[in-house]
Amino acid sequence: MEQRFSMPKAPARQERCFVENGIRFSVISDRILRVEKGAYTDCRTQVVFCRDFADPDFNVTKSQDKLSIETNFCRFDVDLETLSTKVRFASPLKCGVVEASPLAMANMGGTARTLDGTFGVLGGFKGKREKKDHFFLGHLRKGIFATNGVTELDDSSSFLLLEDGSVAKREEGVDKYILAFGDDYLYGLKEFFKLTGAAPVIPKYALSNWWSRYHAYSDVEYLALMDKFESKDVPLTVATIDMDWHRVSSVPKDAEYRSMQGRGWTGYSFEKSLFPDHKGFLHALKQRGLAVTMNLHPRDGVRYFEDMYEDMARAVGVDPATKQTVRFDLTDRRFLCAYFDILHHPYEADGVDFWWIDWQQGTKSEMEGLDPLWLLNHYHFLDNCRDGKRGLILSRFAGLGSHRYPLGFSGDTFVCWRSLRFQPYFTALAANAGYTWWSHDIGGHLMGVGDQGLYLRWLQFGVFSPINRLHSNNKGRSKEPWIYPKVESIAEDFMRLRHRLLPFLYTASVRTNRDGVPLVSPMYYFDDDPRSRSKKYRNQYYFGESMLVCPMCRKGTRLKVWLPKGEWYDFFTGEKIVGDREFVYDCPLDRYPVFVKSGSVVPMLPARKGNSMAFDALELRLYPFGEGEKSAEYTLFDEEGSLKATVTTTDGGVKIALEPRGICTKEVRVTNEKGEPLGTISLDGEPCTLCVKCRA
Repeated sequence: MEQRFSMPKAPARQERCFVENGIRFSVISDRILRVEKGAYTDCRTQVVFCRDFADPDFNVTKSQDKLSIETNFCRFDVDLETLSTKVRFASPLKCGVVEASPLAMANMGGTARTLDGTFGVLGGFKGKREKKDHFFLGHLRKGIFATNGVTELDDSSSFLLLEDGSVAKREEGVDKYILAFGDDYLYGLKEFFKLTGAAPVIPKYALSNWWSRYHAYSDVEYLALMDKFESKDVPLTVATIDMDWHRVSSVPKDAEYRSMQGRGWTGYSFEKSLFPDHKGFLHALKQRGLAVTMNLHPRDGVRYFEDMYEDMARAVGVDPATKQTVRFDLTDRRFLCAYFDILHHPYEADGVDFWWIDWQQGTKSEMEGLDPLWLLNHYHFLDNCRDGKRGLILSRFAGLGSHRYPLGFSGDTFVCWRSLRFQPYFTALAANAGYTWWSHDIGGHLMGVGDQGLYLRWLQFGVFSPINRLHSNNKGRSKEPWIYPKVESIAEDFMRLRHRLLPFLYTASVRTNRDGVPLVSPMYYFDDDPRSRSKKYRNQYYFGESMLVCPMCRKGTRLKVWLPKGEWYDFFTGEKIVGDREFVYDCPLDRYPVFVKSGSVVPMLPARKGNSMAFDALELRLYPFGEGEKSAEYTLFDEEGSLKATVTTTDGGVKIALEPRGICTKEVRVTNEKGEPLGTISLDGEPCTLCVKCRA
């Protein structure tokens, strides 16, 4: 266990810590103050991973029952009796003097544990409602930003992560962090990631198109479906096998169960009537270039009818002859190791890449106060990273710090326009909790009557969202494009586009990991115009740092949008649009409101058949410089290396300089904002340049 899940302590520098009146203060950075009272700890916690990432200068003064800590950015005034804190910013920010304790009303919101059963209705995040975990309302938890510039992260009840990989409840006390980020959201998010751990780089295969459906497929039926997608030249890179891969209807009637959903909800043995040769089935998926994930509902433990029951029982000290259920308990070291070694690793050796942890069974575990969902996410992700592998899971949000365990599964929403209208806002807002990799059921899950326009607009949003995972209920209408004949060809084109955007998406994932820049973020991260915060345009969001998406979430083909200052280009037509204005955008079904900043470089895969994810050939789409712009740099990342592109104006043209660094790219096709070719560069591992005549 220590080898797999060890968690070294995260000590703070002693020169940045001091004690006053039994209270330990740690000046973590110019903008972060830690306040502890009671039992101090230097251990990592469920939320905080690192407290030693800055070296701030600060001064301390005391006056009666007040303590002031002044950094280069702000002054923290702490009441030594109540521990309430006021913050005065040194720079002339709009925030002014603020209280750091009663901040629920000022908090700008974060994200929710689940959207199960919701149809676009948002619950609150104030008081006790923040901890709700049930259907029909999306209950937002607080994020790390506030309208007054200061938030308080209370880590007092967070469990400790011990060096041997286990977790422990901490002694009672106060442990809180005052985050004085002002309205510098990108910098604040970067500091938050330093404090709580970086968001991992997403494996490339997860960034293209997924297929998923809650349906009892047979192996023959599933493979035939994958072949039909291939025959229509619609690339898929992830095959999701929902819960019916294991025994459901054939579970013995005397099998013990605790799940409200029924005795067949938990399972680990393939259903032989559907998958007589599961190894052959998984191998066939891998031959088709697909990563594989399978669904888990582990609440009911391992029961006597499972193929691996005897091994599991012996591993935890149960006599198999008794048929006693092996209880699910990740706080038990014996069960934890056996859970992975016996139940999961053999299937991974057969071809399963990662697991979909579909935990819906509440927040209680064998250790009082410890959320089993958090345990599942933590251990599953670390286990999936073994042997140097780039880890991945699909699971629900379990509180601040969950960004370390991507991806998020937002749950079973209703198929309706209102659900779709909610998802862009919800996805962008999640950046305020550092949770940047939400995966929605694209197209919706529950109910629905097959509205073809709704299907297409939802799919188009999926193409310009973190994860494009088509999904549906067994009783609803499925999400294959050919089921929607009026929009089939358009839907297929957009799925091809999603695959072509892999270089842009993977580079954005690396940027999130290295620099804390989200793939999807609210407009106010980049624009300080009041309209960037208005409810009227709250669905608009940045997609990376160069694209602005204004999602179509209603019937029709016209949408009122607002573009910030500068020059923008329609991603689909190349039309130039001057910003700092509101206007009505005409959006036929074969287009989507996506706008690219002037001077941007957007990398894509060339149009080609198949689902290859190799960046061996690339297309760089160049957007003209705006007024006062003369050069731009863009570094594209691949799993093997990087490619730096520098674009500069010349007399009568543009020069593109490419600097490859271990990347496998052999050819780069350069196009203009309309996708028209400007030239081709052949790479042999050495820097190259291409000069293009002025397009005017």
